[in-house]
This record gives sequence, structure tokens and C-alpha cells, in this order.
Amino acid sequence: MTIDSSILQNNAEQLARLESLELGPEDLKKNLGEDWTVSVALAHLAFWDRRAVGLLRQWDGEGRMPDSVHEDPLNDALLDEWLAIEPARSYELAVDAAHKVNAAVEALDGSKAKTLIETGNRFMLARGEHRREHLDQIEEALR
Repeated sequence: MTIDSSILQNNAEQLARLESLELGPEDLKKNLGEDWTVSVALAHLAFWDRRAVGLLRQWDGEGRMPDSVHEDPLNDALLDEWLAIEPARSYELAVDAAHKVNAAVEALDGSKAKTLIETGNRFMLARGEHRREHLDQIEEALR
């Protein structure tokens, strides 16, 4: 059994989209609303992709299903840390994390991927969907 190719394709497409961003120092400081900047959105993407890598490793290696998490309070709690990251570094972190999670998803056994989807954990595999949401925001702010 293999992972749904549309998930893999979307992950790859959104990674390519992320990598194609040409962001100068002022672009990274652009306001996205609610105290978020382009840099914060990139740090946010890096965090959630790295979290997915860790959860996929636990699931694949130990068979431990991921714990649920309430995203909004976690995002609020991490905002100050994300603001403290050097803006150019947030881009590097986002690209690196996207590569790592895409590789982890591609390496995952298809039956384990199916179980994740069936148990409501599709988000761990479909990382491109999350990237798309924030890349849309970033591209809108840069227009």
C-alpha cells in the first residue's frame, strides 16, 4: 500500500512554492495581522512541520499515535519566540522543516499512513495544505 499520490504531490508543490519566495529584509517584516509578520508565519510553518516529523517518527518507530493538541493556544504561546527569531533565519527554518517532513511522509509505510487518515490525523501527512494557507497570506501581503 502506498501513500495517496495527491498528498505527496501537494506537499512537493507547496515546498517548491515556499522555496521560490524571494524575500528581502523588509518583506519578512510585513504585517499579516494579529501581530504576525511574514517571518512569524514562516517560523510557525517550521514549528508545525517539525512537530509532524517527530510525530511521524513516533508513529512509524514506536507505533504511538499522536496526541491531540489545541493549536490556537500553542500558537499564542509561541508567538514571542517566533518574533524573536531573526527574520531571514525563519525562512531557512521553514524550508528545512518542509524538506524533512516531506521526506518523513514519503518514507512512511502506506498502511500506517492509511491509519493516520482513518483516525483523523491526515494533517500529519498533508503538510502542503498548511503551507498553502500561509503562503497565500504571504503572497497577498507582498503584493
